[in-house]
Amino acid sequence: MPKYLIQASYNAEGLKGLQKETASGRRAAVTKAVKGLKGKVENFYYALGEDDVVVIVDLPDNASVAALALSASASGTVRTRTTALLTVEETDVALKKRVGYRPPGG
Repeated sequence: MPKYLIQASYNAEGLKGLQKETASGRRAAVTKAVKGLKGKVENFYYALGEDDVVVIVDLPDNASVAALALSASASGTVRTRTTALLTVEETDVALKKRVGYRPPGG
């Protein structure tokens, strides 16, 4: 199952909700949402810095992770960024593929 890195930042309203619901409450809510999409939360961390939350999830496909991100963003309390993750083996396969790409001006 594909893995995705989700980085999220709360706005002021989202932080108020986090204080009310607690960090473990939000983790439970995200885990439930991911399970509802036939996925699994591999890791869930709170972070200091630009992102407030960093989550690694296994989800069946891009449409499922997009549904999760769109739903979270539509709440207006959190902004997300999603990155598809590749295994070492998938990257080795990609490195073996020949692409007829020409750089700009080349």
